[in-house]
Amino acid sequence: MSEYESSSKQDPRMSQSGGCCCAADGPESPARRLLLKAALAAGVVVPLADGLLDPARADDAAARARPADGDLFVYADGDKLGEEVAPADIPLGGPQVTAWAKDPKTGTVRDGSRLNQLLLLRFEPDKLAEQTRAHAAEGIVAFSAICTHAQCPVSEWREDRTVLHCPCHNSEFNPLDDAHVVNGPAQRQLAALPVRIADGKLVVAGKFIGKIGNQT
Repeated sequence: MSEYESSSKQDPRMSQSGGCCCAADGPESPARRLLLKAALAAGVVVPLADGLLDPARADDAAARARPADGDLFVYADGDKLGEEVAPADIPLGGPQVTAWAKDPKTGTVRDGSRLNQLLLLRFEPDKLAEQTRAHAAEGIVAFSAICTHAQCPVSEWREDRTVLHCPCHNSEFNPLDDAHVVNGPAQRQLAALPVRIADGKLVVAGKFIGKIGNQT
């Protein structure tokens, strides 16, 4: 008996015509087709149908998704890991607070991709460059924590020069001036994430401005 024939007899979900393996809730099953039709009728985007059948997979996708308008911010490390970051929690003049975005409706923290990690800083608004103020809120700015050189985490703060420092290859970025490069091999500024204050909470106000890391 061949390996294929053996596996077909061992798995009752195997089709008896053509040898195609289709589980009862698989891609071509009647149940799935009905679900897809219902999703389309309701205006649900077709790629999300997988998540409807597999909630864990949907949660995974939501965690990997980029920060979205209205998301809150939570601590990405330290004693307050997972707690919400309030505007007053961010030290005036630095250092940065490392954070993730969080969907307030589902409670999903968008930590499924390291490219979603964020840096929050707060300064006197009049110290920010005009372009930086455009996506800031009461002096608070948010930038990608991923270096645009080799995608290491930008994890250090140089208080004496008010710059964010990447310890991998010593690239440095000026958060007062839209996180432009001031030193090191990085050739591009950190991506910025617009923020706003809503009901006293710091929330995401739009999509990333610029490319994250060294993506082309």
